[in-house]
Amino acid sequence: MANIKSAVKRAKQSEVRRLSNRSGKSAVLTARKKVLAAISEGNKEEACKLYSAYSSKLDKAAKTGVIAKNNASRKKSRVALSLKKMV
Repeated sequence: MANIKSAVKRAKQSEVRRLSNRSGKSAVLTARKKVLAAISEGNKEEACKLYSAYSSKLDKAAKTGVIAKNNASRKKSRVALSLKKMV
């Protein structure tokens, strides 16, 4: 453990940020699983709703710095492509 006051504060801040980032990433992954499950079931209406929620979570994660902006764009694009391929 750190001895210097500023280092102790920094360690606390890092832990809070780590937990926040982990929560954000987990929410994105859960939303992705739900969209892909709906796509694999062939439920296009449900998949479109879930894609909207997934896209929103990705944008929030990118805005807050949990993931990179291009990373979010790439993930949205790939899921949108698989959604478009549904008939």
